[in-house]
Amino acid sequence: MSRIVIIGGVAGGASAAARARRMSESAEIIMLERGEFVSFANCGLPYHISGEIPSRTDLLLQTPESFKRRFNVDVRVMEEVIHIDRQEKSLRIKRQADQSEYELTYDKLLLSPGAAPVVPPVPGFTLPGVFQLRNIPDMDRILAGVNGVSHATVIGGGFIGLEMAEAFRHRGIETALVEMAPQVMTPVDPEMAEPLHQALRDNGVDLRLNTAVNAIEQTEGGLLLNLSTGDVLKTGLVISAIGVKPETRLAVDAGLQLGALGGIAVNERMQTSDPDIYAVGDAVEETCFITGEPSLIPLAGPANRQGRIAADNMLGDEKTYRHTQGTAVCRVFDQTIASTGLNEKRLKQLGREYRKIYVHPNNHAGYFPGATPVSMKLLFDAEGHILGAQAVGKDGVDKRIDVIATAQRGNLTVFDLEHLELTYAPPYGSAKDVVNLAGFVAANWLRGDTDICYPEDIDTAGPNQFVVDVRTVGERERLGFVEGSVSVPVDEIRSRVAELPKDKEILIVCQVGLRGHVAHRILTQMGYKARNLTGGYKTWKLMH
Repeated sequence: MSRIVIIGGVAGGASAAARARRMSESAEIIMLERGEFVSFANCGLPYHISGEIPSRTDLLLQTPESFKRRFNVDVRVMEEVIHIDRQEKSLRIKRQADQSEYELTYDKLLLSPGAAPVVPPVPGFTLPGVFQLRNIPDMDRILAGVNGVSHATVIGGGFIGLEMAEAFRHRGIETALVEMAPQVMTPVDPEMAEPLHQALRDNGVDLRLNTAVNAIEQTEGGLLLNLSTGDVLKTGLVISAIGVKPETRLAVDAGLQLGALGGIAVNERMQTSDPDIYAVGDAVEETCFITGEPSLIPLAGPANRQGRIAADNMLGDEKTYRHTQGTAVCRVFDQTIASTGLNEKRLKQLGREYRKIYVHPNNHAGYFPGATPVSMKLLFDAEGHILGAQAVGKDGVDKRIDVIATAQRGNLTVFDLEHLELTYAPPYGSAKDVVNLAGFVAANWLRGDTDICYPEDIDTAGPNQFVVDVRTVGERERLGFVEGSVSVPVDEIRSRVAELPKDKEILIVCQVGLRGHVAHRILTQMGYKARNLTGGYKTWKLMH
């Protein structure tokens, strides 16, 4: 009988323990957790703080007792592994209750220590009243500290930062969000984050972009944040959510190899540099599905899948983890933002050739009540391979990005997106789904059936270019227009074509790109040189 010891629970460790038992009734499985809780919904913590998940117990997925009953796993909480002896294949463990220590041997060892919040070397980040959110005790401390607080500040505009800003506003607390970057949610590109900025402001969040915290001071009346802008922000409670870093102390002490980015290096079998030690979850360095390069992607889905694969392999199987796309979603009040694959910022850093298009259709049939726009950005190469996608809107965003992520995983191209047969009924979608439409636009461009321009082309239109707005006059007046553009509605373009200069390139603007494509086809077949603004005036507005 082999002994599998798992260090750390939650997504990676707990899924590995359950999978190992399902695959082997004879293995001895021991799970060690230095905290009190071995399996909890850490992604749900902000929503209990907000009150949307009313019961704290709903976050507790498994207890040591339930693990024992169902899976016959020996779960030992409040016991911390302080040393790994690889030669002896033994662990030294400290019991938190009495600080006593004991030794435990293993046949196979799994590391699932997770990632720790980054605490910057800035004065005041360790003061009382400054919190991080990683686990149940953190959540409990925040809930205790928020009582009587009228103003809270969140530092960092990533997933946790955005969810905590929303949680505090749900509780009626005045909230500031301070972000050093020029945008929140850096996994997406700046223009796709703009609706989130608007949603935050519309819901009363004091959003401070391009702003760093230089110091935090304790005063009788609360905390003072000295900001890089020169402002001083007075607040009652601070959430530090500026990022996480892999917990690698045990791995380093044991002499295990780290990767280039500082995570635990593993192969496709989730095996470390020691063949009897595996590692999963936020602590490991993964491989990017698109580029094959090392990456750090702390997401629950990959951690769960890695745990299952590691469990199988510790029992003698030969399963492989098929890399990480980074597919993620976040709610920000009434907006949902989701993405998969690479963003444009990363593609530029890599020096990789790419193309991009935007579409802004409704989430379902426009004639059915409640239709709202979904803005999608699709990134692909000259052969049509999907490099990444981002979408933002009120409804239907997650399922569209899920479809793109699935297509990317299956090595489908934008030409295949045209042919996907997706569910349609008026309350749920359109006969031309958002994903289909993105495929149509991308494929038309690659085939040469259309030519595309971007807002920056419109902004810098030179003397040899002519910008024409093909929307109705009423839309132009009601919704705004590009300065310097000339109004020629698409339904009048054939009769008024003589008004357009044939010796200049025509840059076409409509509302979302559809009528612009019609105008482009008309003009090019009449001998004009033309390009259509992808996503139309709506894309232009995202960047202005």
